[in-house]
Amino acid sequence: MKIHFSRHARRRMKLYKIPADGVTGAIEDSDRAQGHHEVVQPFTGFALPIKIVYEVEGETITVVTAYPLKRGRTQ
Repeated sequence: MKIHFSRHARRRMKLYKIPADGVTGAIEDSDRAQGHHEVVQPFTGFALPIKIVYEVEGETITVVTAYPLKRGRTQ
């Protein structure tokens, strides 16, 4: 499967210093069914878990956004 990062996702990842290989690893470990998906996963080096929103269309995965969750939130 091909993973594509939207412009918004690239900017959020740069802003929060989220590594691209960590995002792709989290997506590869999660659901690949067609449609809209969200993954909340702790990353090393981050105090807060990272939320990754992506869509699966055919053989392409598009990462919509990735950002750290606020304190106290679980999803």
